[in-house]
Amino acid sequence: MSNFTLLVIGATATAFLAAGGYTLFPREWYDPGCNLKGNISIGSGERIFHVPGQYDYDATNIRRDYGERWFCSEEDARAAGWRKAGR
Repeated sequence: MSNFTLLVIGATATAFLAAGGYTLFPREWYDPGCNLKGNISIGSGERIFHVPGQYDYDATNIRRDYGERWFCSEEDARAAGWRKAGR
């Protein structure tokens, strides 16, 4: 291999790792700190997230097949278009 090829491979690997690398699973699947529940209302289709300690948090189940998901922060949930539960 030429020096240029090695330089390109090294620079690419460095940039890849500096950006956080690649994981097979989203962070919310394995990080216990990602405990906000993103729920979709059956009646209205509204996207609502619940934080620990809120009313209905414990009763809320996340069903990935319906598009529901976990979030790691309120900022992440809002950026994805979800609103915080009112109670």
